[in-house]
Amino acid sequence: MIRNLIAATKAPLQDDDVALCERVFHRLTGQRPMSNGEREQLASAILHFYQDGVRDEQSLTRLLME
Repeated sequence: MIRNLIAATKAPLQDDDVALCERVFHRLTGQRPMSNGEREQLASAILHFYQDGVRDEQSLTRLLME
């Protein structure tokens, strides 16, 4: 899911960037059951915050925890 959304964004990400975003996504989706819509919203939020400068994995995870 993350890779599909990354492909739709204008700013290219490096492999390390994608890996970090995927780790955050998998960590957060593993915490509770989520619908496909919730997972898509989460993936979008991860990319949004990452592209806005939140590049630390732990900070990004904490920011998106409920």
